[in-house]
Amino acid sequence: MKNRAYISLGTNMGDRYQNLTNAITLLKEDPCIELESISSVYETDPVGYTDQDPFLNMVIEVKTTLTSLKLLDVCMNIENVLGRKREIKWGPRIIDLDILLYNQENIESEKLFIPHPRMSERLFVLIPLLEINPGIEMPGTGRSLQSYLDAIPDRKGVRIWKQKNGE
Repeated sequence: MKNRAYISLGTNMGDRYQNLTNAITLLKEDPCIELESISSVYETDPVGYTDQDPFLNMVIEVKTTLTSLKLLDVCMNIENVLGRKREIKWGPRIIDLDILLYNQENIESEKLFIPHPRMSERLFVLIPLLEINPGIEMPGTGRSLQSYLDAIPDRKGVRIWKQKNGE
């Protein structure tokens, strides 16, 4: 398992916690993916399209033998299996899996942008990602993700929902 990736998970429909658990279970069932670390679960206010229920968000770290595009295919397949419908941009969803980082690579293709294009602006990504890897840097910049978090003045809208130690 030579490649390291960070994946954000989000949901605001149905049994939100079960949606996260189901997605992680399906990722772990793939023989090419090894779960390394899991953040706490955060309840977050919606961003973009705000007329919807709050989300549960978290970040996981995996090791994988898959290429970034194959990992994206696995993530999209899991979204489909769990019932994801893409109807409203940034709208309600059963599950959302986004690859945030893949090794320290910068990737731009028709299907995939890594680092995830808006991750440096989103508290619901930065907070759980920094929880599992506080020293991580934005690929190609030498700039810590903590510095991006420090530059966001308003920290409202992200609340701890379930700490990873189970509290």
